[in-house]
Amino acid sequence: MLESVFLLPLVVGLLTLFLPVRLGRIALVVTALLHLQITLLNWLHPFPSNFPGFFGSAPAGLLVLLVTSFIFVFISLYGIFYMKEQEMQSEPIFIGCMLLFLGTMSMAALADHPIVLWIAIEATTLVSAPLIFINRSKKALEATWKYVLICSVGIALALLGFFFITLSMDHAGLDVPLTFSSLNTAARQLDPVWLKTGFIFILIGFGTKMGLAPMHTWLPDAHSQAPSPASALLSGALLNCAFLGIYKVHTLMVLAGLGAFSGSLLIAFGLFSIVVAGIFILHQPDYKRMLAYSSIENMGVIAFGVGIGGLALYGAMLHLIHHSLLKSSLFLSAGNLVLGFGTKMVAKCGNMVRLMPKTFVAFFGGFIGISGLPPFGIFISEFMIVLGAFQTGHPVAATLFIASLILVVAGFAQIVTSMSFGPCQEEILVQEQILRVVPPLALLLTSVILCIWMPEALYQTIINAITVIGGTIHG
Repeated sequence: MLESVFLLPLVVGLLTLFLPVRLGRIALVVTALLHLQITLLNWLHPFPSNFPGFFGSAPAGLLVLLVTSFIFVFISLYGIFYMKEQEMQSEPIFIGCMLLFLGTMSMAALADHPIVLWIAIEATTLVSAPLIFINRSKKALEATWKYVLICSVGIALALLGFFFITLSMDHAGLDVPLTFSSLNTAARQLDPVWLKTGFIFILIGFGTKMGLAPMHTWLPDAHSQAPSPASALLSGALLNCAFLGIYKVHTLMVLAGLGAFSGSLLIAFGLFSIVVAGIFILHQPDYKRMLAYSSIENMGVIAFGVGIGGLALYGAMLHLIHHSLLKSSLFLSAGNLVLGFGTKMVAKCGNMVRLMPKTFVAFFGGFIGISGLPPFGIFISEFMIVLGAFQTGHPVAATLFIASLILVVAGFAQIVTSMSFGPCQEEILVQEQILRVVPPLALLLTSVILCIWMPEALYQTIINAITVIGGTIHG
C-alpha cells in the first residue's frame, strides 16, 4: 500500500530509540535502502492508497519523495562513519530521529489532503528538533528553540491559510472533498478573494519553513549547529517539502485564473531571498552558516522560477533536484572539515588542498556546482530560468536575478578559496577516510550524470508536475 512508504521509517525509527547503537546503525542503512526501493517501485507503478482521501501519488510529490529517498541513502551511509569519529551525546536518539524525519517528510510528499500535509510538515519540526540539539551546547539549545518557535508560528499561519481556502469553498457553495486533486478540478468555482488571502498566509507560513527571506532567520543557526548528516537532510530534503506545500496552492491559484497574483509574490520573495543570502554570505566567518545562506538563495531561485512559469518552471524543478544533490554533498564535506580542523570558523581553516585533498575535491566540486558552473546541473537550471524570464517579458526581474547570483558567487568564492589555498594555523585532528568522502562525491557525480542523461520516467514526472500550470520544456 502507498502508506508503507512513510510507515516503514516511522516504525523502524521508533524501534531504534531502544536498540543498541550497533543495531541502530544497521537499521538506519537498511531502512534507507528499503525506502528507496519502495519509493522507486511506487514511482514506476503507483501503489493504491488505503486512505485515498488523504494520500495520493501526485507528480510533484513523487519528485520530492524520490529526491528525499535518494539523498537519504548517501546521508545514512556517511552518517555511520561520521558517528564513529564524532562523539554523540545520544546516538540512538540521533538515529531514531533521522528515520522519523524521513518518515514525516515522506508523508508530506504523499499528502493529498491539506490538513494531512500541514500535520506532516509540523511533525517534521518536532522530530528534527532533537537533531539540532543533539550536542546539547548553549548555541545548539538557542538554535533549537529558534527553529521550533519560528517554524511553529509559520506553520500556524499556513493552517490559517488552509482555513481561508475552505472559506473560499463555502462562499462558492462548492461541495467537493477537501483534497488538492479535487480542488484543482473545481478551482474556477472557488471564491477568488478568500483564495488569494489563503495563498498569502500559506506563502508566509510554509515560506518560513522553506527558508524564504525575511522569514529565514531560524535557518542559519539550525543548519550550523546540527551535525552534518542532519544539516544535509535539513537543507537537501526538508526545504523541498515546505516548497511542495506552496507549489500545490500555487497550482490551485493558476487553475483558478489567479496565477499572475501568486506568481508575482513568488518572484518578489524569490529575488529578495537571493539578495539577502548574497549580503550575508559576504565575509561570513562560519562555513556551515555560509552553506545555510546558500540554501536560502537556492530556495529563492526555485520560488523565482515557479513564479515566472513556462520554461523557468521546468528550470525550477531541475534546480530542486540538483540543489538537493549538491547541497547535501557540501554539508557532508563540511562534516569532514569539522572533524579535520575541529572548527567551523573559516579563519582557522586553510590549505585544504594539501591537508585534506580528497575532501577538497568534493568540497570544491560542490562549490563549482552550487555556483551554477558546468558540468553540474544548476548551470542548466539557472540558464533555463533566466531564458524563461526573458521569454515571458520579465527583463528587469531577470537582470536583478543575474546580479544577485553574481553577488552570491562572489562571496562564496572568497570563502572557499581562502579555505582551500589560504594559510593554515592548525594541523588536522582527524585524518581523512575514504568512506566519508565517497558519499559526497557520489552525490556530485549524480548531478553530472543527470546533465548528460535523465531517465525517461524522471523526465516524465517533471513534465507531469509542470504542464498542469503551463510549464514547458520548449522555449
